[in-house]
Amino acid sequence: MMPPLLLAGTLIMALFLSCLRPESFDPCIEVDPNITYQCMEQNLNKIPENIPSSTKNLDLSFNPLKILGSHSFSNFSELQLLDLTRCEIETIEDKAYHGLNQLSTLILTGNPIQSLSVKSFSGLTSLENLVAVETQLASLESFPIGQLIALKRLNVAHNLIHSSKLPEYFSNLTNLQHLDLSNNYIQTIYHKDLQVLRENPHFNLSLDLSLNPIDFIQPHSFQGIRLHELTLRSNFNSTNVMKTCIQNLAGLQVHRLILGEFKNEKNVERFDNSVMEELCKLTIDEFHLTYADYFSDDITDFNCLANVSAVSLASVYLRHLENIPKHFKWRSLTVTRCELKQFPLLELPFLKRLILTTNKGATSFEDVDLPSLTFLDLSRNSLSFSGCCSDSHLGTNRLKHLDLSYNGVIRMSSNFMGLEELEYLDFQHSTLKEVSEFSVFLSLEKLLYLDISYTNTKIGFEGIFLGLISLNTLKMAGNSFKDNTLSNVFTITTNLTFLDLSKCQLQRVSWGVFDKLSRLQLLNMSHNNLLILDPFHYKQLYSLKTLDCSFNRIETAKGILQHFPNSLTFLNLTNNSLACTCEHQNFLQWVKDQRMLLVNAEQMKCATPVDLKDSLVLDFRNATCYMHKTIITVSVMSVLVVTTIAFLIYKFYFHLVLIAGCKKYNRGESIYDAFVIYSSQNEDWVRNELVKNLEEGVPPFQLCLHYRDFIPGVAIAANIIQEGFHKSRKVIVVVSRHFIQSRWCVFEYEIAQTWQFLSSRSGLIFIVLEKVEKSLLRQQVELYRLLSKNTYLEWEDNALGRHIFWRRLRKALLDGKACNPEGTAEEVCNHQEAATCT
Repeated sequence: MMPPLLLAGTLIMALFLSCLRPESFDPCIEVDPNITYQCMEQNLNKIPENIPSSTKNLDLSFNPLKILGSHSFSNFSELQLLDLTRCEIETIEDKAYHGLNQLSTLILTGNPIQSLSVKSFSGLTSLENLVAVETQLASLESFPIGQLIALKRLNVAHNLIHSSKLPEYFSNLTNLQHLDLSNNYIQTIYHKDLQVLRENPHFNLSLDLSLNPIDFIQPHSFQGIRLHELTLRSNFNSTNVMKTCIQNLAGLQVHRLILGEFKNEKNVERFDNSVMEELCKLTIDEFHLTYADYFSDDITDFNCLANVSAVSLASVYLRHLENIPKHFKWRSLTVTRCELKQFPLLELPFLKRLILTTNKGATSFEDVDLPSLTFLDLSRNSLSFSGCCSDSHLGTNRLKHLDLSYNGVIRMSSNFMGLEELEYLDFQHSTLKEVSEFSVFLSLEKLLYLDISYTNTKIGFEGIFLGLISLNTLKMAGNSFKDNTLSNVFTITTNLTFLDLSKCQLQRVSWGVFDKLSRLQLLNMSHNNLLILDPFHYKQLYSLKTLDCSFNRIETAKGILQHFPNSLTFLNLTNNSLACTCEHQNFLQWVKDQRMLLVNAEQMKCATPVDLKDSLVLDFRNATCYMHKTIITVSVMSVLVVTTIAFLIYKFYFHLVLIAGCKKYNRGESIYDAFVIYSSQNEDWVRNELVKNLEEGVPPFQLCLHYRDFIPGVAIAANIIQEGFHKSRKVIVVVSRHFIQSRWCVFEYEIAQTWQFLSSRSGLIFIVLEKVEKSLLRQQVELYRLLSKNTYLEWEDNALGRHIFWRRLRKALLDGKACNPEGTAEEVCNHQEAATCT
C-alpha cells in the first residue's frame, strides 16, 4: 500500500495539474488573439498543434524545423503571412504548403535548402511576396515557382546564383513587379538570358542586380526590353568596365535607372562624363545616381539626360551645379549630400519639384528662376536668407510646398507676395527674424500647414497669424510669448485641427484664447510651466479629442471640471507637481473618477506634501481629509464644542437605532438569510455569481440587496439598518479594492461590527473577491485585524476553486437557519445535516 504522505503528495500534484489550462504550456505568444502568433526561438521541431485555425499571421522563425513535410500547414487555411526565417530547413516536400490558399507572404530567409520537389510550392494561389534570401539557391531554373501566378515580389538576394537567365516559367508570372537578384555571383548577361522579357512586353518589372560582379554584358542584350526600374549599384570593378556595360544596355526602355555605388561598397575609382554619354542609347524617364566619387565639377554636359523627367543625385562628389541648359526638360531634381560649394543659380522653365537637402557647403541662398516650381525643399543646408520670401526670390508664383527647416538665419523682409498658392510651409529649427513684427503671413489664405517650431521666435504681436484662414496644422513648439502668457493670436485660424504649443515657457493662458477653435482636435501644451489646470479655457473646443498637459507644474485644477468638452478622449496630466492635500480634494476625486479619460492615470504621482511625495494619486484617500481636533484653536472653542456634540450625535445615532432594532430581531424571525455589503464596482459579480448561485441553488437562500430590497423614499442609512441588519440572519461582506475605498462600504462595515456584537453571534461572513495590497488594507485597521485572525472565503475563478467556495459559503449560511418540516425547508434541513457531517 502507498504510504499516506506519498499518497497525499500524489493527490495534491494531480489536483494542481488538473487545474492548469493547456494554454499554459503554449510556447507561442498571442500577439493578436486568434490572429497573430509569435513562436520565435522556441526550439520547436514541429508546428505547434494548439494554434487556432483562424490564425492569419504566424512567426516560426529561428526554430529547428529541418523538414517541411507534405501538408505541414493544412490546419491554417486562413494564414496570410508565414515567417520561417532561419529554421534550418533543408527539405521542402511536395504540397508542404497545401491548403494555404490565402497566404500572401512567405519568408524563407536563411534556410540551407538542399531539396526542393517540383510541387514544393503548389497550392499557394494567392502568394504575392516570396523572400528566399540566403537559401543557397544556385539557379532560378531549379526554383519551382512557375505556378505562383499571383506573385508580385520575388527576393532571391544573397544566394549562389551565377546566371542571369530568367527561366521560361517567368512567362506565367504575369503579375511579377519586382525581382531582387542583388548580391549574387552573376558576371555575364547574354541576349538569351532575358528572352522571356522580350517575348512578354506586358511585364512592368523592377530588376535589382546590385552587388553582382558584372564584367560583361553582351551587346543588344536589353534591346526591345521595357523595365519599370533597373538598379546597378556596386557592380563594376573599373570605370572602363562600367562604361562598356552601360554601352551594351543600348535599346533598353526603363522608367527609372539607378546607377552608382553603396557607401561601403565602392569599386569604381572615377565616375566621369564619358560614362554618362552612353546613356544616350537608352530611353530613360528618371535617372538616379548614388555615391559617385571624383565626379566632374559640372553636370551641364549631361546632354543625354536632357529629356528625362526626374534626376536624383545622392552623395555624389559634385561641387557645382551651374548653367544647366534651359532646354533640359527636368520636372524633378533631387540633390542630397553633394557638398555643393555654393547655392546653384538655376533657370529651368520645366522644373516643378526641387529638393536640395543636407548640402553643408553652400551658406547663403541665391535667387532662382523656376517659373513652374510647385515643390521646394531646401532643408538641412545651414543656409541663410537675407530676405524671405516672395516670388521674386524663388522665380515662381505656383509654389505650394516650401521647406526651409534646419537652416541658419532667415530674415522675414517680405510677406510672401506672389506665393499665394502656398499650402505647406516649414521653418522649424531655423532662426526667424522679424516674424512677429508685422503680418508676415497675410497673403497665405490657402496655407494648410505651418511649422515655426524652435525658431527663436518671441511672440508679442497678436496679429502674427493674420491671413491664415485655411490653416489646419500649426506647430510652434520651443518658442516663447511675451510675459510667458499665451495671448489671443488664434482669432483668424478658426480651421485649426492640430496645435502644438509645447516647450513655450508658458505660465498662464489668457481668457478666450481657444474660443474660436471649435474644430481643434489635438492640443499639445506639454513641457511648459502651467500651475493651474483650468477647464474653462478649453470649454469651447467642441471637437477636441486629445489634450496634452504633461510635464508642467500643475498642482490642481480650478473651476468646474465638467467644462472639459464631451469629445475629449485623451487627457495627459502625467509628470506634473500635483498636490495631494485636502484642499484639492475635489480635483483628486475627479482624477479617480476620470481614470479612463486620463493617460497613464495609474502612474500619476503626488509632488506635495513631503510625506506623500512620489505616492500614487489614485491611492489618495478622501478619508484622510476629515478635520482633526488638533487643528481647532482656543479662539474657536465654542465652535469645537458644538461640532463635537453634533459629530457624536451623528456618529452614534445609527448605532442607537441598531440597538433598538436588535431587541426586535431577538423577538422575531429574520426575513433574509443574509444582507450583502459590497461596492457598486463589484455589482456584476454579486448579480451574476452570488445571487444566481445562492437564490437559484439548492437549498435556496434569500439575500437582502440594496438595489431591489430597500424601500424607496427612505434614507439610505435607515434602509441599511431597518431592511438590512434587522431582517437578516447573517451579513456577507464582499471585500475588494473598491470596497476599501468606498465611504458607504466602510460605514456599512462599521455598523455590521456593532450588529454582530449586539446580536452575540458569528454573523459576519467575509468574501475576499480579489487580492488586496496590504498597504491599502491597513487603512482599515479593524478589517485588517479580522482578516488576519479569522477564516474568510477567497474567490477563485476556476472549477475546483468555485466548487469549494460555494460549498463553504452554503455551509456558513446554513448555520443557525431554522428548519421547517414543510416544503423546501425540509430539504434545507437535510442539506444542513449533510453539511455538518462532512
